[in-house]
Formats: sequence, C-alpha cells, structure tokens
Amino acid sequence: MTDAQPKHARRVLIASANPLFGKGLRKIYGERWGKEAVEFELASSMGETLARLESWQPELVIVDYDDRTIHREEFLSVFITGERPMQVVLVSLQASGAVVVYDRRTLTPAQAEDWLNLPWQPESQPEIPSRSSQMKGSAKHFIFAGLVVAASTALIYLLLTNIGILPVEASVQAATIDRLFNVHWFMIALLFSLIVGFMVYSLVVFRSKPGEKQEGAYIKGNNRLEVIWTIIPLGTVIAFSFFGARNLAETRTADPQALNVKVTAFQWGWSFEYPDFGVTSRDLYLPVDRQVLLSLTSRDVIHSFWVPEFRVKQDALPGANLVKQLRITPTRTGDYQVLCAELCGGSHAYMTAPVHVVAKADFESWIAEQVGATLTDPVARGEKWAQTNGCTSCHSLDGSKLVGPTWKGLYGEQVALADGTTVTADDAYLTKSILDPNAQVSKGFPPNVMPSTYGSLLTPDQVKDIIEFIKTVK
Repeated sequence: MTDAQPKHARRVLIASANPLFGKGLRKIYGERWGKEAVEFELASSMGETLARLESWQPELVIVDYDDRTIHREEFLSVFITGERPMQVVLVSLQASGAVVVYDRRTLTPAQAEDWLNLPWQPESQPEIPSRSSQMKGSAKHFIFAGLVVAASTALIYLLLTNIGILPVEASVQAATIDRLFNVHWFMIALLFSLIVGFMVYSLVVFRSKPGEKQEGAYIKGNNRLEVIWTIIPLGTVIAFSFFGARNLAETRTADPQALNVKVTAFQWGWSFEYPDFGVTSRDLYLPVDRQVLLSLTSRDVIHSFWVPEFRVKQDALPGANLVKQLRITPTRTGDYQVLCAELCGGSHAYMTAPVHVVAKADFESWIAEQVGATLTDPVARGEKWAQTNGCTSCHSLDGSKLVGPTWKGLYGEQVALADGTTVTADDAYLTKSILDPNAQVSKGFPPNVMPSTYGSLLTPDQVKDIIEFIKTVK
C-alpha cells in the first residue's frame, strides 16, 4: 500500500449530528489523500442518511460511534441486509486527536486494505495515551491549579478582612454577626479564585503554541461534574442558612437584668425614655457590658433604629400595639450615632441621635443628675417636653419655615387657617392644635402631617408646660 492518491474521487457519507465530527474526518482524509481525492456528504439523521444512500450511492458510510442520536444498530441492520450491501465503519474521534475504529461491516479484504489504511490505523496513528497516564497528567494540572486557587483565596481573604469594610465592633451582637461576615469573605475569596484561578491557569498552560493549528477537543458535557456542581452550592446554601439562624438566635439571647429603654421615633428625630428611672432624653446613654432592651415605636411613619457599630437594627412601627424589641450589649465605651435605616421623608438623612456608651459608674452618675434636675419652672419643663417629644424638629424657634408653623411670636397672634378663617393663638387654640392637629390646619401647611397621638403621649400638665414655653418664644 502506498501513499499515492486514488485515481477517482472517493464518495464518503458521514452520519453524525455533530458537525465537528464530519469536519474532523474531512481534515484527516485531506491530509491523507489530498483535498480533491474524496467527496463528502453529511447526514444528521437516519432518514437523511437513507435518502443520500439512494441518491448519491457512497462507497463508504462512517457512523459517529459517540453520537447518541444516531441509531447505529439500525444503520447496520439496514446496510447488511440490503440488496446492495454498503461498507460501514463505526468511528470515534477522541479528545486527544486520536481516531478509534470500533467496528467494520461488509468490507472485503481488498476494500479493507484500501479504505482502512488511514491515519487512524495502528501503523500510522499517534500513540493514544493510556488511561493511567491521562489521569496522572490531569492530576498534575489539578494540583498546580489548586495551589493557584489556594494562594489566591488566602490573599483575597486577608485583603477583605483587613481593609476596614466594617466599622468598629462595639457590641456582643456585633461579634456574633462579624463571625458570619468572615465566613462570607472566605466564600467570596474562594469562589472568585476558583473561577478566575482556573481560567488564568488554563489560558497560560493550555494556550496554543507557535505552529499549532489543530482544533481543540469537542466536549459535549460532563454529567458527573454537573451533579457535583449542583450538590456543592446546595449544601453551601443550607449550611449558611443554618449559620444565619444560629447567629440570629444568639443576638436575641435575653438577659433578665437588661436595662429597659423605650425608643420613640418621629420625623425626624429620636426620644429615649428610661422608665425605671423616670428619665427622658434626646441622647442615648448606655452602660458598657450590660444588655439593653430597646422597645421601639413610631409616632408617624416607619423608621428603623440602627447603630452601625452594634450591627443589629430594628424597625420602629407606628401604632401603640406594634412595639418592636432589640437587644444590644455594648462592649466598647465611646460615642456613636443612631441612624434611621428606613426612608422616612425629606429629612431622613439627618434623622440622627448621639449614643454614649459609658462606664457603669458614669451611667449611674448621669441618671442621678437627670433625676435630680427637677424643674420647678413650667417654662423650663415645657422646653424639655418639647425637645424630648420632637416638637422642635417640625416647629422652629427662630422664624424659619419647617414642616409646621414656627413658634416664634406665635402666641396671641392671628393665625390664618386653611379653610379661610382666622383664629387667635391662645391657650385653647394651642391645646387643640396639640391634641387634635387636623382640626384647625394653618394656611400654607398640608394636613395629616402632625401625628394625632400626643393626647396619649403627653399628660395635661405637660401640654400646659409646652404652651407656657411657646409663650416665651419671641
């Protein structure tokens, strides 16, 4: 047998639904016999193959051994039992570039000598690596790629945990939540490294070398990899669900000796009441290393209490029966700030309040100072009630226009109402405006803005004190 080209063009029918299979065979025949020596036809189904057999009458039929859509046994039975037996070869193109012939049908010795002396035959095809050597080569690449992934994961994790993404940790609850954050940082670093690390390793190691022109391996899929890659993320999500539920339970652990603080949110400020001591303040004072039970409510819309250094937050809902609770155990003395984490109106960004975490002795001194500062002057008392209940957040004392009318020079003046009438700003009018704010709405101001809950929040004496304070705002 020589390498001389045949005298006539050989007709070859390729039965495969995979176009790369036919393209690969064409390349092999072209290198072996010359591009003009073989005529090719492609058929992707049984019906198409039978039609081409009748119309074209090929000299050889090559069936894709790996194509599950091609019924090989049906082809063979038709070809062998037909009136004109056809030459059939079952062929598999390997990922390594080698070609394997699995079966030959109806080939005479002469035909076999002529047709099968191709590059895929043992005497001329390159040596096919054994399974053990392939596994050793794959293991080597996995080890090197794994080292790249491990190094990248460690570097990214150290970066994420040392660049100060989170504010200072200042509570027991913050320590619990930060443990979960650290696990998230690790998973972020690992997933990023798995994707980018393997991609970069493949681009560097498996890139085409100078002079290489052969096509890469055609890979249809890997069921084992798909199953594994489904089970691992599912297990990861379930594990994180467990960690999250456990950490949430830890942040809600109750201490029977907790300090009680009632938190009232309003547009746009905070008020803090210490019911065990009869103290109300616009600043939140907390003793270090003692759990605090915050009972939150709102006078108007939904707000959300959040101190970033404590990590935990809780909504404050309007309604006397919708009291939410939040437990915090400060561990670091210092000054912090309450933020509203729920968009609540035009001045939402400025709805803040100071938080002072102090030593136990300093907290007791502050409480004693607040309790001892009994105000005998009704004007001074009224100023305090106005501040602690958020009145001055909506009513200015200097004449500037806020959400509500200014208190400067209000008492005794004629007030124009939205219905076109006027009224004198006396004690009766101011009392009614506090207890039923929508009964007489001032002209130029929208209705239903001021909460109508002050009747249950303020005592009659406190209302009188606030009016006495308004009288002095000149």
